[in-house]
Amino acid sequence: MNQTPLILSTWRFGQIANRAGWAILSQGGNALDAAEAGCRAVEEDPSVTSVGFGGYPDAAGEVTLDALIMAAPHRCGAVACVRNYLPAISIARRVMEKTPHVLLVGPGAEAFAAAEGFPQRSLLTREAREAWQRWKQEHGGNIFDKHSGDNSLAQDAHDTIGVLALDVEGRIAGGCSTSGLPFKLPGRVGDSPLVGHGLYVDPEVGGAVGTGHGELIMRVCGTFLIVEEMRKGSSPTAAIKTALERINRQCRPNPRQQAAFIALRRDGEWSAGCLRKGFQVAVRSAKVDTLMEPPLVLMDGE
Repeated sequence: MNQTPLILSTWRFGQIANRAGWAILSQGGNALDAAEAGCRAVEEDPSVTSVGFGGYPDAAGEVTLDALIMAAPHRCGAVACVRNYLPAISIARRVMEKTPHVLLVGPGAEAFAAAEGFPQRSLLTREAREAWQRWKQEHGGNIFDKHSGDNSLAQDAHDTIGVLALDVEGRIAGGCSTSGLPFKLPGRVGDSPLVGHGLYVDPEVGGAVGTGHGELIMRVCGTFLIVEEMRKGSSPTAAIKTALERINRQCRPNPRQQAAFIALRRDGEWSAGCLRKGFQVAVRSAKVDTLMEPPLVLMDGE
């Protein structure tokens, strides 16, 4: 059933994203603008410890951001390992619109952000610094500790904000942004800024966003797999189930690792699913504004 316009976002803080995106969609605005606005709103919120300003730093104490925005295979842009610039999702959009490239990383991405007029700023809040200092004390200051980047060690560290939007013209776009796993090894990049991993959108079919433990999603090209399953005729729920089953079968996730997806077909049918309980999806349309458990939990009994 077509519910245009519609916006879906990952986790509880997806309601922040939906509020910003809906302000655009409800006025007849473009899905790409809505996806960017949704991610940007979460990046700017210091209470979200896994995205943008306020995100937990890496093991060396630096906050590094990854982001991807996409409307089609020929319209996508991303940045990874960006320090001291915000919002990463908007820098990613400039990569898409102003360069022939898809992904810029590290100092090169930062230089590009500066050239595009983004102001430099500190992203490490007092709360995030204190959390890092506690972690460092627990691990003896060894940034190469085997537990670096174990997101089970940081309470409520939920990872990516992922957004899928469908506008009144039937256009689909998506965005995702993250500061990555808390206390990760310096230089670590997950699935979020990689096309076909953290996000994939094909306007002929639909889109999908992944969240959770990025290493799981990267190993199966999770969002590309979901979109391809929908291309073959699968429902969003069935397509997500295929990706989750492949992760569970081939990637050997430990009991603390999560993988979750949202998927949206071009006709407005959508779904969400996760490896195990804990994930939530925020949904907003002209008729609905809610936070809900996903229709699919692969290991419901765990």
